[in-house]
Amino acid sequence: MSTLASRRDVIRIRLVRQGLFDGRLRGVTEVTDRLLALQAQDYAAAKWALGVRAPGTTLADVDAAINSGRIVRSWPMRGTLHFVPAADLGWMQQLTGPRIVSRSRTRHAQLDIDRDVIERARAVAVHALSGGRELSRAEFLAVLEENGIGTSGQRGYHLIGHLALTGTLCWGPQRGRQQVLVLLDEWVRSPRRLDRDEALGEFVLRYFDGHGPATLRDFAWWSQLTVADARAGLAVAADRLAELVVDGVTYYLAAAADTGDADAAKGHPTQRSPLLALPAFDEYLIGYQDRSFAIDDGSLGRVVPGGNGMFLPLILASGRVIGTWRQTKTARSVSLEPRPFDPLSAGQARELERAVAQYAHFLGLSVGGNPTAAPTAAPAAAPAEPEPPLA
Repeated sequence: MSTLASRRDVIRIRLVRQGLFDGRLRGVTEVTDRLLALQAQDYAAAKWALGVRAPGTTLADVDAAINSGRIVRSWPMRGTLHFVPAADLGWMQQLTGPRIVSRSRTRHAQLDIDRDVIERARAVAVHALSGGRELSRAEFLAVLEENGIGTSGQRGYHLIGHLALTGTLCWGPQRGRQQVLVLLDEWVRSPRRLDRDEALGEFVLRYFDGHGPATLRDFAWWSQLTVADARAGLAVAADRLAELVVDGVTYYLAAAADTGDADAAKGHPTQRSPLLALPAFDEYLIGYQDRSFAIDDGSLGRVVPGGNGMFLPLILASGRVIGTWRQTKTARSVSLEPRPFDPLSAGQARELERAVAQYAHFLGLSVGGNPTAAPTAAPAAAPAEPEPPLA
């Protein structure tokens, strides 16, 4: 049965399900379980995406979850790195991997990567990493070169990505500020085994649980499954979903979340605090094909300058994006330079200071500089060196 709802209802419930409402998500693992996948080609930004949804969490907590293998960073969909619950990576890749591999063929041909090169690289990877061994990216590329497999240009990156996408590698524990490569079967020891229909239903249910209310088209874009597969998954999960109808369009959310979240979010769209500093590539914006609930079309270009796919960090107020920010870090402090679309009110400026303090606490740093003193005319800087998509 469908329930009539407003766009404001969608915003309210999304804030709850995304972990941006009341701090009910307790810890990094619970955040990842709820959202299923958080885009993570910008490693530092993705860590804050976890931290901002679990108040009080620190960078050390995120690192501990990564190093324990409870969450894993790999390519589960869209040819893009994501954080996912370790046990869920395998069934996701079984559904999404073939399409990404198919779309990668043109780029692989340009890089002179064929089946023989891939299988030689796979054999080298298994030999070099078996027995719990680990290699940094540079070390792994050096091993490939030693075995006659060229890695210049983007060739090494695409070989790593393909081996991860097809179930051989994943990013494992941290060494310094970067992750090292490990064998997936050794790192994820208890993967969930789902048949195809069960996996499609799980994919749909988990998306609408963490991102709902959203449309089936949003899910198909996010997962990059075919529309036919999306509909098949919807049929499997239908008895565990609730429906909201907004302006004649059907939006889905997990049925178990429906009543509690709607009641929790009554009134005006409410965040955990009036203003939040979200990271680049945050799921609150990037997790939907239709982003109009979070931002006006006329402002989207200020978040994705030049339409180049590089999403800037967000300032969020009442579930709406009101600007971007960039940071300056030293060994001891961090400061945020806001780029609001319109001048901040005095109250918003005070709330920004609170948001900066929350971010600094997460990083284990003090607050440096004046977070509200920056000019508003200059363009914001893009995130530093995120990983490119595989296809």
